[in-house]
Amino acid sequence: MRQVRAKVIRKEKLLGELERPDARTFNRPEARNTSGSWLVWLRCPEIARESEPGQFAMVRCGEECPLPRPFSIHRVNDKGDLALFFAVWADGKGTEWLSQRQKNDTVELFGPLGNNFTLKPGTSKVLLVAGGMGIAPLLFLANQVLKDGLSVKLLRGASGEYKPSGKPNPSQHYPEELLPRGIEDVKTITTSPDGREKMVLDLLTPEVINWADQIFACGPTAMYRDIAKRKKELGLLEKSVQVSLEMRMGCGRGLCYACTVKTKTGLKQVCKDGPVFELDDIIWDEIASNI
Repeated sequence: MRQVRAKVIRKEKLLGELERPDARTFNRPEARNTSGSWLVWLRCPEIARESEPGQFAMVRCGEECPLPRPFSIHRVNDKGDLALFFAVWADGKGTEWLSQRQKNDTVELFGPLGNNFTLKPGTSKVLLVAGGMGIAPLLFLANQVLKDGLSVKLLRGASGEYKPSGKPNPSQHYPEELLPRGIEDVKTITTSPDGREKMVLDLLTPEVINWADQIFACGPTAMYRDIAKRKKELGLLEKSVQVSLEMRMGCGRGLCYACTVKTKTGLKQVCKDGPVFELDDIIWDEIASNI
């Protein structure tokens, strides 16, 4: 783990705002509005060269955020640059601060932290399942396994909800031209205007499940809970499904226990024992639905 001051190399707003009719209401506490989603590249070879897909970094986000914020490592390159892809939440001081950094500004961060996605011996076909911003850590994995000569398929879903005014939001799909080259198949689904139908799991068909040797998923907790409950129905009983779990963190180093979750083998810390877990290891009913 390294602590560095990194320069902003470039940044780009990839997705527009997302306004939801019932954001943060009693009916849907997990729904949040955003002012857009950003891709920020940082020059930090000390972290980039040690990073593995699935790991994250803690970023210090200005004076109004006394605690650092966790961000999945989205991509790295041969120059020692590291990319973060994140949504700017309506109530997120940290993400707002980071999105306002300009080229040559300095950002303090430490990492890489946590464990990483792991390939089992004999795996040659990898299925990625991305729900919304869950695309962030999965593209790092896609790039690595493609370089190793493995076959990759991607299922991705994003919100198609309408604004409270009844008008559609801008597309929330990660730009297709920025997806790694070499992915064998990309299937995309957009939720219905009310946000309650057409989920990414609708793309998880027997055909694509049977094709895959391993499945790697990242998305909201509700998606994981749904996969776990429907594992037999979906034909996943014999499949390894690794998930990247997002939790609120205080330190990122396993000292504060803020990100503790219950697993079948006892209490685990997402920052130190995760963020990657086998789907079957987590006791999903013990995790709050608004995470």
